[in-house]
Amino acid sequence: MTIFIVIVLIISSLGLIATVLLQSGRSAGLSGSITGAGEQLFGKAARGMDSLFSKLSMVFAVLFLLSSLGLTIFFK
Repeated sequence: MTIFIVIVLIISSLGLIATVLLQSGRSAGLSGSITGAGEQLFGKAARGMDSLFSKLSMVFAVLFLLSSLGLTIFFK
């Protein structure tokens, strides 16, 4: 059981790193990060590969969180 959780943790961490690095930047600078967050908040949806990478990074983040919590609980 421990080996399975560790394998899921490694795959999810590598997948999370890859998807975050492959995403395109929203805008440059501090003002771009503020306006980029506002556009995302008010419903300007990403298209194509950006949307795919965004969804994949969310899936890998949830897998990483659950596997690390499971590993902690399993060893406690």
